[in-house]
Amino acid sequence: MLVARPKAYTKTFYIPGLLIGMKTTLQHLILNLLHIRKIPTIQYPFQKRERSPRFKGLHILTKKLDGSIRCTSCMLCQTACPAQCIKITASENEDPKVEKFPISFQIDLLRCVMCGYCEEACPVDAIRMGQEYEWANFAESNYILDKEFLSNRPSLKGGVISKLPT
Repeated sequence: MLVARPKAYTKTFYIPGLLIGMKTTLQHLILNLLHIRKIPTIQYPFQKRERSPRFKGLHILTKKLDGSIRCTSCMLCQTACPAQCIKITASENEDPKVEKFPISFQIDLLRCVMCGYCEEACPVDAIRMGQEYEWANFAESNYILDKEFLSNRPSLKGGVISKLPT
């Protein structure tokens, strides 16, 4: 048994919808070309957009007051990372007050999803997400950031001191 289907109205409304869309596009084109309305344009290299304080950009390794890296190699940031882009190699410290310290701390930015879980998982405020968002580069190897770059890059101006007491 065949079921009678209603008339396909989408086929009859195709042409008017197309014309309305073309009218809207032409209207915006004319308004923009004749400068009838002010277009919110930012001249990018010279003007930069203000980011929200909650913006999650490039990672930062914080330092203690004595200048050493705050990280205690607890591996919580590496464990919390959903993209598994953080690699930490730990070693024992000569100072009896400090149990471990990172020999190497690497973040692969090509795998990182900028979720901020590493920042939330860290119990000693050793890793933060900064405000930097410009890190274009040509080589893939330049996207693997080591602990020296994460703590001492020129934009940090000597490093960021941790908010927690030592």
